[in-house]
Amino acid sequence: MMSPQEIRSHFSILSRKVYGKDLVYFDNAATSQRPEVVLKQQLTLSQEVNANIHRAVHRLAQEATQEYEATRDYIKDYIGADSREEIVFTSGTTASINLVAFSFGEAFIGKGDEIIVTEAEHHSNIVPWQMLCQRKGAVLKVLPVDEDGYLRIDLLESLITPKTRLMAVSHLSNVLGLVNPVAKIAQICHSHGVKILVDGAQGVVHQEVNVKNLGADFYAFSGHKIFAATGTGVLYGKKELLDAMPPFMGGGEMIQTVSFEKTTYAPLPAKFEAGTQNINSVPTLKTALEFAKEIGQGELPALTEYLLDSFRKDPRIRLFGNPRNKEDKAPVFSFAMQGAHHEDLALILDKMGVAVRSGQMCAEPLMDRFGVTGMVRVSLAPYNTMTEAEYFIKCLDRAAKMLV
Repeated sequence: MMSPQEIRSHFSILSRKVYGKDLVYFDNAATSQRPEVVLKQQLTLSQEVNANIHRAVHRLAQEATQEYEATRDYIKDYIGADSREEIVFTSGTTASINLVAFSFGEAFIGKGDEIIVTEAEHHSNIVPWQMLCQRKGAVLKVLPVDEDGYLRIDLLESLITPKTRLMAVSHLSNVLGLVNPVAKIAQICHSHGVKILVDGAQGVVHQEVNVKNLGADFYAFSGHKIFAATGTGVLYGKKELLDAMPPFMGGGEMIQTVSFEKTTYAPLPAKFEAGTQNINSVPTLKTALEFAKEIGQGELPALTEYLLDSFRKDPRIRLFGNPRNKEDKAPVFSFAMQGAHHEDLALILDKMGVAVRSGQMCAEPLMDRFGVTGMVRVSLAPYNTMTEAEYFIKCLDRAAKMLV
């Protein structure tokens, strides 16, 4: 494990200035910064091992294929999957969820069937299911959250009927920063024969992930949230489900045989990886996850406690995602300041060198639930420090005094 200062030495971008101020990067839930080892690897692959995978017999193609497939093996072990065939590479969480919404929908969803989502989902875990329901004549149901942001698990069984086929839920809310009880949700769903898809875009960053312990039938996450290159992502799916689902896209590599009369499809996971993949970036997933394991959490537990206490003590602040137990809260905080617009706060903080997210966080239904048009979000990574957190609180107070 490394200290925050040691961790920061791996990220050159953290030494830059913004408007003459030291950069304080608190927008990690949107995308994390990339360490030098990832940047170097991506460049090396582009310069020295740039060849298409799975096709040619020449040396570069063999090396590129080895890098790519070694990443699949690593991720299989990292998330506790049973087999490498259950790991499908995509461009990110959004692509992974869309793949399931289309292919699972084609195989298992009919008119009048039901999908359950929660009120706290990212648009990427709402819109694909709406599209599926429109296409198939299915019904979308919503599990609400309470005033503190917790899912109303007590209402889940009342939403499930013999027509319910799948529930989609985030492992950890990108707005509320609350860890959802996925294993409990999966147990309830499975007792009624309902499959569960878990949006792990934030979960894989802040939680240890074992898909079998979670009970996930599908688990989706992105590389760019956890130090890897953009345009990289993973879909885990149970083999028996992926086998039963038709391909999402047609093209090269996903075929077994092609004729004008009939095409047969390649075995897993190639069936879902049509065309040329992101060959120079996917291997950074392995490097990034290894790096995340090596560095540990830094000061994140202390930073989470400090910011939570600071927000709760400030009567001007309304915090969304209010934890009842400290283990329920990840270092992701969304809030509103009484009398101040969220965009104005973010703009003033930016001038002080502090990068935060403002707006709807791709979760408009959740904004409606809490009666706001937007929020300010602060999200931390292991390279953030207590000095930065204290500076942010001072800047926030200064910005509030300018606006309120």
